[in-house]
Amino acid sequence: MNIEIGGCGFFGLLTLLFIALKLLGHIAWSWWWVLSPILIPIGIGAIFLLVLGLIAIIIGVLDL
Repeated sequence: MNIEIGGCGFFGLLTLLFIALKLLGHIAWSWWWVLSPILIPIGIGAIFLLVLGLIAIIIGVLDL
């Protein structure tokens, strides 16, 4: 049985589609919107890690 993990995924394919449409002139979006399928999950992950860090600091300060 051969199982492969990886690949481009939905957000990667969506980003490639947006880049192709931008380069072909079919959409006039800024590059921020074109790259948003990659940037939004990264931003959500960063916010999640920030919240976890703040909770760890608060628990450490309160010594619960």
